[in-house]
Amino acid sequence: MTPRIHFTASNAELAEAAFGRLVQRYGHHPLERAEIVVALGGDGFMLQTLHATQGRGLPVYGMNRGTVGFLMNAYSEDDLVARLSAAEETVINPLRMRATRKDGTVHEMLAINEVSMLREGPQAAKLRIFVDGRLRMEELVCDGALISTPAGSTAYNYSAHGPILPIDSEVLALTAIAPFRPRRWRGALLPKAARVEVEVLSPDRRPIMADADSRSVRHVTRVEIASAADVSHRLLFDHGHGLEERLLREQFV
Repeated sequence: MTPRIHFTASNAELAEAAFGRLVQRYGHHPLERAEIVVALGGDGFMLQTLHATQGRGLPVYGMNRGTVGFLMNAYSEDDLVARLSAAEETVINPLRMRATRKDGTVHEMLAINEVSMLREGPQAAKLRIFVDGRLRMEELVCDGALISTPAGSTAYNYSAHGPILPIDSEVLALTAIAPFRPRRWRGALLPKAARVEVEVLSPDRRPIMADADSRSVRHVTRVEIASAADVSHRLLFDHGHGLEERLLREQFV
């Protein structure tokens, strides 16, 4: 029996064409009546879909119509119902970012992959780092720093030479982006329950932006990050190709 599927697609030509064919073949239900969401696009679109369906409790199964597709399954128009029935589910928690701007306004966002602090101008960033209220680094001079979830550890974190984290590791990665002082600092692994606070030093001369899954807040003075244990996302992957296997495989390529 075909489940009630809600299809969604990015605005890429490949994704839109696939959307039309799959809807015709398997039907299409409004989100409020759906049992499962099938997202057509790349990793960026998968993140958008997860944010858009937050709180509905629906599993999301992605099919790659983008570039890398780490969070997506291989695209096929055949046997979709069987693939959905046999799929492996992974439940992940996002990060909650609370960013304070120079004007005193506070902005809260959720990030499934990572929260990053990035320099806005030509001057290197100067950051002070607290973990669970305790000062851990007096001054980090860098292009930026990020906190990554295990699910996001193969994305920006890995490009910044951070570690790939097993999906069930219950840790977060704190990774510097092009660190100058301390020179060659390799970052830190933190418990999932840790509360990280980053204070921006010299925000007028060295402006910083905070970014949660590519949604940005400019001119920040302080950023607080913690795992959002009260929010969960359900991702589906083809049998034998779950997120744990993908994270492990990524370390051997």
